[in-house]
Amino acid sequence: MIIIGVLSDTHLIQADKWFYAKAQQCFADTDIIMHAGDLTSLSVLEPFAGKTIHAVHGNMCSPKTRDTLPASKIITLENFRLALVHGAGYMPNIADRLYDAFAPIDCIVYGHTHNPVCQRYGPTLMVNPGSFTVTGTYAIITVAQESMEARIHTIGGVL
Repeated sequence: MIIIGVLSDTHLIQADKWFYAKAQQCFADTDIIMHAGDLTSLSVLEPFAGKTIHAVHGNMCSPKTRDTLPASKIITLENFRLALVHGAGYMPNIADRLYDAFAPIDCIVYGHTHNPVCQRYGPTLMVNPGSFTVTGTYAIITVAQESMEARIHTIGGVL
């Protein structure tokens, strides 16, 4: 079993003590970290040293971060393919645009809206963790050989 911690829209110029503490608390049991963009600075990934990290840039990222991270990527875990992307333009119909861009795929992980989402869009699992620093939400995706599940959590518990 693979446990993925998903966060997005941290909007931090620098990873501070609060972020380090909450990141270590919320993602202690994860194998992989996915950051769906708008981390702003690459230092936001530092608390996850020792884990496999997948990250994409968002519209609010610094030029260095935009040059370092891709706009999207496809990750294969067990028998599943996951797309990681920040967003797809303006918020109305974002799920439609993401599905059109990546389907057929098992899961699309995205950010941008700051609104947590964990639902099926046809056969595709759509996961938006919300904003770790603004709404205090994140997602945990559990991948086994034949199943994939996701749940939205708050920094203080489960939604």
